[in-house]
Amino acid sequence: MLLRPAPLVSDSFRQREVLRETGHRPWPLPKGPWMMGQTWTDLLFAHWPVPREALERVVPAPLLIDEFEGTPWLGISPFRVENLRLRGTPPVPPFSQFPELNVRTYVTVDGAPGIYFLSLDAASGAAVHAARFGYRLPYFKSEITMREDGSAIAYDASRVSEDGPSAKFSARYGPTGGRVSERPDSLARWLTERYCLYTLDDAQRVHRGEIHHPPCPLHRAWAEIEVNSMAAPQGIELEGEPLLHFSPRQDVALWPIEAVE
Repeated sequence: MLLRPAPLVSDSFRQREVLRETGHRPWPLPKGPWMMGQTWTDLLFAHWPVPREALERVVPAPLLIDEFEGTPWLGISPFRVENLRLRGTPPVPPFSQFPELNVRTYVTVDGAPGIYFLSLDAASGAAVHAARFGYRLPYFKSEITMREDGSAIAYDASRVSEDGPSAKFSARYGPTGGRVSERPDSLARWLTERYCLYTLDDAQRVHRGEIHHPPCPLHRAWAEIEVNSMAAPQGIELEGEPLLHFSPRQDVALWPIEAVE
């Protein structure tokens, strides 16, 4: 059982409603209007501790690498994007739904903790183009299949962008059912409760993109990872068993990126 809640109301309504729950945020919502809504489903967080020097080679100097009790982490997250839409518009199939895979680490700027993406892969060419242009993110087109296999998700991704290094990921994963502690000082929350992303422009100026969602409904998880070369293009070797969490669903609002003053 994959723990997804029944759709009692529309996804667009749920995306708007997340703005009512803000007490968990480390800083207030942005003053400007949000730009985009998304729903993420069947999301796996697979995290590995990595040497700081490995990240220093690939994280731009203006960003400060974040650590939990002295250790930096790298995460790989396969999931499905659903009901992607611009504010005030309905989702437009087939552009509004596709599988995605992110490789991420954690940084801070001016005391605001956020995500720095080493790469993002999507099965939608339109989404790749829009995210590269609008968010200056390292998105790549991939061939991705994602399907339910009994009580598991079977996920296979192979990058096909001609301007990106080869990378593949193949796994089966799912929740074990147990909920994860919601203590804000736990490692699980430190890894997943991030409310902005960072990227740089051509002049190496830092930009921040605000994100809002309720606290992730995290469950303990299992995964059988058969192939994983997603961090190889950055020269990072992932060793040992990953720390695993599963989120059945997350409704999200996103704002445009803005330069950090």
